[in-house]
Amino acid sequence: MQPAADATVFIVDDDAAGVRDALAWLLRSRRLLSETFSSAEEFDALLQGGFRPAQASCLLLDVRMPGMSGLALFEQLVQRGLVAAMPVIFLTGHADVPTAVDMVKRGAFDFCEKPFSDNALVDRIEEALRQSQQVLDAQREQGQLQTRLDELTERERDVMRLVARGLPNKLIADQLAISVRTVEVHRARVFDKMEVKSAVELANLLRGL
Repeated sequence: MQPAADATVFIVDDDAAGVRDALAWLLRSRRLLSETFSSAEEFDALLQGGFRPAQASCLLLDVRMPGMSGLALFEQLVQRGLVAAMPVIFLTGHADVPTAVDMVKRGAFDFCEKPFSDNALVDRIEEALRQSQQVLDAQREQGQLQTRLDELTERERDVMRLVARGLPNKLIADQLAISVRTVEVHRARVFDKMEVKSAVELANLLRGL
């Protein structure tokens, strides 16, 4: 699966000519969009403004920078729960490799040691963007599911839970002290609102909740 056309690679590095511009050029040559930031503070300002990725993205982050370090910025991303939807690839010198390995254990996607192979780096970026897309798709599906659940009445929720457990209408009616016909009506409404056609499909849909 190729990254979506609007997938974006954020580059945070204080070395404009040596790293930032070269990476932006490399990504353009591979038809990947990028946005560059000269400091961790500049990208952090974006986060403080409430930024959350709406399309697939990843972050190329230098470990050592004047002022706020890449590690401190990574902590901000962890606290905001963004490292799954926006995977982080650390750019590191040889001396910082052990630190970068620790960050991978804490949730960073990977690290690339400078000087890095263009092809290897782009391969990892594309994998990070694919992961980002999968996470965003799952989050959207979860949000849509929650919206459908919110549309159910309390009685429909009661019926839904028992239907998902595989109970027949007669037993559901007995447990809820309502008529079988009322169960049938609620069951049909639940299937319609949850966009399913069977009790098995409903149970599978609710399993992740």
